[in-house]
Amino acid sequence: MQTPPVSSLVPVAQYVRMSDEKQQYSIENQKVVIREFAESHGFEVVRTYADAGKSGVATRRRTALRELLSDVISGKAGYKAILVYDVSRWGRFPNSDEAAHYEFLCFSSGIPLHYCAEPFVNDGTASSSLIKAIKRSMAAEFSRELSEKVHRGKSRIVGLGYWVGGQAGYGYRRMMVSAEGKRKQLMKSGEYKSLTTDRVILVHGPRHEVKSVQMMFSMSIEGKGGTEIALELNRRGVTRNGKIWYPCNVQKIITDPKYAGWNVWNRGSERLQKKRTKNASPQWIMTPNAFAPMVDQLTYDQAQLCRPKKARWSNDEILKKVRRLLKAKGRLSETLLQKARGMPSTTTIHERFGTYRQLYAKVGYRIEAEDIWRGEQCERSVNLRRKLVASIHELFPARVRVTHLPRRTRSLLLIDETFLVSVLLCRSKLKRGTPYWVLEPNSAERTYITLVCTMNENHDRVLDYFLLPRMDGFKARCFHDSFLRTAERLRSVNDFYAKVMELRRINPVN
Repeated sequence: MQTPPVSSLVPVAQYVRMSDEKQQYSIENQKVVIREFAESHGFEVVRTYADAGKSGVATRRRTALRELLSDVISGKAGYKAILVYDVSRWGRFPNSDEAAHYEFLCFSSGIPLHYCAEPFVNDGTASSSLIKAIKRSMAAEFSRELSEKVHRGKSRIVGLGYWVGGQAGYGYRRMMVSAEGKRKQLMKSGEYKSLTTDRVILVHGPRHEVKSVQMMFSMSIEGKGGTEIALELNRRGVTRNGKIWYPCNVQKIITDPKYAGWNVWNRGSERLQKKRTKNASPQWIMTPNAFAPMVDQLTYDQAQLCRPKKARWSNDEILKKVRRLLKAKGRLSETLLQKARGMPSTTTIHERFGTYRQLYAKVGYRIEAEDIWRGEQCERSVNLRRKLVASIHELFPARVRVTHLPRRTRSLLLIDETFLVSVLLCRSKLKRGTPYWVLEPNSAERTYITLVCTMNENHDRVLDYFLLPRMDGFKARCFHDSFLRTAERLRSVNDFYAKVMELRRINPVN
């Protein structure tokens, strides 16, 4: 039996990249040049890393490059060198030192880079290092110049009244028009213009969406905030492409000038894939009467004036109110602070002072031993709730996601990206020898399906699990018998998803 001949070719990897998916032949052209380079230098390509449609200015979205670096650093690459078409394919990083850093990581791991279409040999000599540094600077400058050209071009197009900003948004649809302004067709989600000379405008979508937008502005003029409007929309069964409304979705609509016909662009900037920053209003590109409005300008302006204003509290104002409450009541507690009129929210207090104990220390209030025990008990309840929410997510990772309402820290369970489930822990008390459960649902979550969990006296273990379609009909006290008659009891938390979906089918609006 003959032993197969051992290849004398050096195993190498190739890295290829194109920045635009429309560049159909770019990667294949790179591979042809790399293959010719490999054949003439005694290399054999055994691994390919390809970033298709990825910009070269950052590594964040370049999964293939990050995989390559990980393989090289781990020492398990299985090849001796990396072949790249040219310096720009390795990256057009705004800071040329970044490209040098990634190349150094490969070199220090014993795997050098070879640029196949460059006129210099990447051998570390002074001449090649100088040329390479110039090429890197040229690649970075190309990205900067291109970014500026694109920005100027989009500013001009927005000024002419055309849409350049991704999805149309709720209530609107994108319409492709010719260079002469003739309407061609409605564009579906993800579709692009057929010709570079074509343009896009926004037109009204389905009538029920337009009416929903107008209803939001009407409720805003009545003084209702985003949370209240979202709850009302969900109660009426109005969906957002089959999904429920969140306060942030409503807020985005009633503050967007496009619903009054304005084309607004450049409110934020993320040039060269840097972190997005907000631009000052003088930098905005604004064109009036660009689209068919859903509300007139007067209605839009009134909605902005009537929106509830968020209170701005200083630390001194909070402490002054807490001292006044202490003087009036003679003591302090979480319940007293929550029920006191004109007091900032619990979230604000925690953000400014940390725990309630730290707040009490600021105003010179000493907690009694019983209150300390209750505080520790409350802390155990919070930890128990966090563990419960995490365990449900771990049981159904593809079905359940942990989320929260805007500007809230209380965890909610998002089921199949469609509807929310509230999690409520309840404690027991005695009244004249009769036990009852204390139910205290969050006001913003009363219309959601709710997982009610009864706790033991120490608040560190769940006794039973119950499901209710909504909580807006329950009082704070619920005696055992009445609770068990109206709730769906779960044998264990493993039954959560199946029971929630069954309850959702029976009660589709929550």
